[in-house]
Amino acid sequence: MSSYSVGQVAAIAKVTVRTLHHYDGIGLLSPGGRTPAGYRRYQDADLDRLQQILFYRELGFPLEEIAAILDDHSVSPSAHLRRQHQLIGERIEHLQELATAVERAMEAQKMGIQLTPEEKFEVFGAEYDEDWEAEAQDRWGGTEAWKQSQSRTGGYTKADWERITAEMHEINSRLVQVFGTGAAADSTEATDLAEVHRQHITEHFYDCHFAIHRGLGEMYVADPRFAANYEKLAPGLAQWFRDAIIANADRAEAA
Repeated sequence: MSSYSVGQVAAIAKVTVRTLHHYDGIGLLSPGGRTPAGYRRYQDADLDRLQQILFYRELGFPLEEIAAILDDHSVSPSAHLRRQHQLIGERIEHLQELATAVERAMEAQKMGIQLTPEEKFEVFGAEYDEDWEAEAQDRWGGTEAWKQSQSRTGGYTKADWERITAEMHEINSRLVQVFGTGAAADSTEATDLAEVHRQHITEHFYDCHFAIHRGLGEMYVADPRFAANYEKLAPGLAQWFRDAIIANADRAEAA
């Protein structure tokens, strides 16, 4: 039968001698033998018990509970193994959830536009104001839409933003074209374009439900800065586009 000194066991299990002395002192792990001089000598069965102790400690069990588990002789060794297998699975699932939470937290800390100041002006134009980012976070930072937007846009490259911005310019050009024909805001041409705009937001930023889109339409009129963006394209376009967005939402909800 193999026999190990306290130092050897500490080295094998990667614990301190002081820990082994403590376990012995509280009766959790007492060595199976002693030398004539009184030194602790651990047997193979003691190492098996230590392995069990360290397993449960790793899972956060208090020493008193570990003692109760291991000293329950109604539980067979195979039952212990099944229990450990279940606990490991639960720990893995928990750690995966933690990893996901950490990843989301990291994404939430990123600004949605991962460009240098020079690139932002290059992509979005000379009128772009970086203060808009902080304002947006202040206004919508606690919403699910904001979290979605941060998650989706956090990895966008300059090329991605150039493509997305070009798509937005194309939508605006089509708005001006339809508006210029004198089409009513609730016409099929106008509401179809409003739907294209909603889908553009959903694809690239967040799930833009009709209620959210309605709110955006109101903001395009109520906020002078947004209104100016459309009015410089064509006088009266901001109100017309707002009305088209509302008509599109009404059309969808009536369907």
